[in-house]
Order: sequence, then structure tokens, then C-alpha cells
Amino acid sequence: MRMGDHNWIIAINDKLENMSDFSQEVEQWMKRSIYKLPPRVIDLDSKSYKPQIVSIGPYHHGGPHLKPMEDHKERALLHFIKRSSVPIEAYLEALDDVVQDLRDAYDELDPKWLNNTSDFLRLMILDGCFVLEVLRMGTSVLAGGYAPNDPVFSSHGLLYVLPVLRCDMLLLENQVPLLVLVKLLRLEKRISKPHDEEDLMNRLIIRFFHPGQSSVGMGKCLHLLDVCRKSLLHKPRRYRMMRTRHAHDQGGEEVDEIPSASELSEAGIRFKRSRTTSLRDISFEGNTLRLPILFIDVETKLELLNMIAFERFHIGAGSEVTSYVFFLDNLLRDPKDVSLLRSCGIIRNGLGSDKDVIKLFELLHTDIVVDPESGLDIIYRQVGRKLRSRFRKRLHEWGADLARTYFKSPWAVVSVIAGVLLFTLAAIQTVYSVLGYYRPK
Repeated sequence: MRMGDHNWIIAINDKLENMSDFSQEVEQWMKRSIYKLPPRVIDLDSKSYKPQIVSIGPYHHGGPHLKPMEDHKERALLHFIKRSSVPIEAYLEALDDVVQDLRDAYDELDPKWLNNTSDFLRLMILDGCFVLEVLRMGTSVLAGGYAPNDPVFSSHGLLYVLPVLRCDMLLLENQVPLLVLVKLLRLEKRISKPHDEEDLMNRLIIRFFHPGQSSVGMGKCLHLLDVCRKSLLHKPRRYRMMRTRHAHDQGGEEVDEIPSASELSEAGIRFKRSRTTSLRDISFEGNTLRLPILFIDVETKLELLNMIAFERFHIGAGSEVTSYVFFLDNLLRDPKDVSLLRSCGIIRNGLGSDKDVIKLFELLHTDIVVDPESGLDIIYRQVGRKLRSRFRKRLHEWGADLARTYFKSPWAVVSVIAGVLLFTLAAIQTVYSVLGYYRPK
């Protein structure tokens, strides 16, 4: 046996001895919620996955173009600590109690964060306090003792800086575990009842990103992106849909595409806004398809892409947002489809042209897979089947009307054929007459 083989065997045997049992492996994988995305995902649209002005968490910490915001993060920390009147040591101790849980939330961690607990905890506190201060900007810009001409925490910052911060805080790679924010909030507000801080945290995040959405009964969330995703999926219902284009259902039967919005409209199907903004609030009853309103802008694009990435890599998350995007992509195949849904109040387009919306959904649809067991997938599968059935019925009705009108007797068939022949001959004669005029012999 070669020396290299002997060393490798020893290493494998050591790992076997220290290998976790099944239950420990399950628990370890369940803890992960913040993922480093592979190049095949990033390359779809790098600006939608990488922070522009601020790093949150360890993945992008120290990026050259993100360093200017580090001073502002430290100022936010100082304002937060001073206003809470709780010593920094108390915050450090609170997070030290759960430091391993915080590390386990990350899919990958550089050795400098694994081997240096102090640096990792300082990063969690610094970024956590900054996130809390930003979340409060929309409601109390000057209440935190910031100067009126502060570059970030001021009316000026609300106008010019906050829109970019909002986008950066929605990135899957740019998150801190929600546990960090909950621990900080508990100490700052001196909350004693269990779970109260989770509800307060969820309300704060939803009020910042999705004003008007409900957070009641949302439960425990993993990070900012997860809270926003669950707010879009609030008020669960029933049902199921298709995996990808030309996918197969569980019985092996090929699933047909849903007709486009324009085709459905021509078949007599009407479109109306749903009564809520939940992505689950979709229904098809009578001749009316109800869909939740969708505001489309740069932030929507980034948010949906990162939610789809989260559903792709977080086992057990489901694929509700992916199902929604897939369903809408079937309806929107042409700018006229976007125009139709805009006229019905279902789409609000902040991108510019309707063509830009089509390009967005082509990007969102790239390389997506829908989990057939997810809750929203069930809803869209049922609705899709109803739409296809109604569309085919309408086509059959048109064919029957045509037959009754033009082919109810043999003489009617002969007259239609004769009419077509006469029209064709007249057209040919006209063409030859024109050619003879311009090109005489």
C-alpha cells in the first residue's frame, strides 16, 4: 500500500468515528437559511444578487465598494445603544448565548468567522443594529437623535439612500439571522413575554417593505427576505400546478400551457383584481379570473429573484413564489398581455414599457423548477386546468357556431366553396391586370 493511500484511509476512518448520526444531520441541515449562491444563479443577473452600497452579514463584508457605508453602520450602532440605555456588554452576552446557532444559519463561512467568535459577534451586533435603525427610517427619521443633514438617517437619506438600502437588505446573500434582530429588540424594548418580540419584529419588517400586509399568525421567520416572502403568501388556501413548461403531472400526463391573457380574453374570460394582495388569493369562477395586484419595478425584480433562489436552496421552504412566477409567465407572453392586465388594475408597471415586463418574466422564468407538493402549486394547477377547460370549450363553441351558420346544408357548403373560388379568381385577375399595366408586353 502506498503511503498516500495509507494517510487517506486514516483520515477517512477518523471522519467516520466523528460522523454525526442521522438525527444530528437532519438538525444541522435544518438550521441553514442564508446561502452563498453558485455562479450559475448569479450569472442570470448579477446586480440582482450582489449588494450595491452596504454589506449585511459576513458574505460581502469588506467589499471595496461597500466600505464607505461602514462608518454609517457604526454611527447607527452608537445611536441605537445610546437611545436604548442598555450597555453594549448586555447585547454581546445575549448574542454570545446563541453564537453557534447564528453560525449554523450560514451555508458557508470563511475560517476567519469560524475561528474568531469575537469578530463574528461584533459583526452580528453592528449589522443587526444598523438594520433595525434602517427599518425605522420610514416612520421616525429624526426620532433617533440624528442630525437633520445626516447623509443617511435624514429626509435626504430617505429620498436618495433608502431605496438602494431596501434592495440590498432583500438579497439572500446579504442577511443576518432574524434571531439577531429579535435578541437586540428584546433587550432594547425590555420585552419579557416570549414570542412578543418576534411578532413586533415581523410587523416592523412588513411595515417597511410591504405596508398594508398583515403579520398576524405569521410565526417564526428566518431573516428579512423570509418575512417578506411569507407576507406575500399570507392567508393559505388549498390546490396544485405544473413543474416547468411541458412538464408532466404525477400521472405521467403532459401538462399543457395555459393560454395567454389575450387568448383567454378573446375566449370571453374576464380579469379582475383579487380582494387581497396574497399570492394565494387567485380564483377562477364563472368567466372571471381573479389575480392579486402586482407592482412591478426594480425592487420587485430583485425581490422575486432572491425569493426564487431561497426556495431553490432552502429545503422545505416550498416553491410558492416560483409557482406564482411560472403561472404569470404563462399569461404574459406579449406586451399586449401586459397591457390587458394593466387595464384591469392587476399590474402596475414601474419599469417603463410593457415590453420590459415581458423581458423581466423571461428572466424570472429561466431555469426554474416548481415543487408539485407545495401549497401554492396546488392552487395554480387547479386554476390552470379550469382555464384550459373553459378555453377549449369556447373554441368548440366557435366551431359549432361556424358549422351551424355556414354548413347547415350541402347547398350552403357548395355556396361557400364557390364563393372562395370566385374570390381567388378575382384576386388573380386583379394581380395580372396590375402587372400588365406596369409591365406591358
